[in-house]
Amino acid sequence: MVVGIAVCELHLPGVRSLKAKRKIVKSLVERIHRRHRVSVAETDHHDLHQRAEIGLAVVGQSPYEVEALLDSLGRVFDGEMEAMVTRWDPRILQEDEFEGFDPGPADWQTEEER
Repeated sequence: MVVGIAVCELHLPGVRSLKAKRKIVKSLVERIHRRHRVSVAETDHHDLHQRAEIGLAVVGQSPYEVEALLDSLGRVFDGEMEAMVTRWDPRILQEDEFEGFDPGPADWQTEEER
């Protein structure tokens, strides 16, 4: 298993309200999720009009598959007409990097389920 994660910061120069920002960001997030079937969400700068951070995660069988998908997603952000990419930080994590990882019991589990 290979996991790819990325953070994209965007500058939205034409935006003058949070409502206008939400429209652009929501549309972009939904389009990426629908077309690429990846986990994606706005992760920071919620109260700033002209700035957004979007985080995403993908899972694949090989580093090449994940790298190709992250490259494709980077091009989607670059092609967004209403936003400029100010930071694109993709990372690929291999299965051996998860060795010893124990998330512990989930917060949502009851005592009986643990």
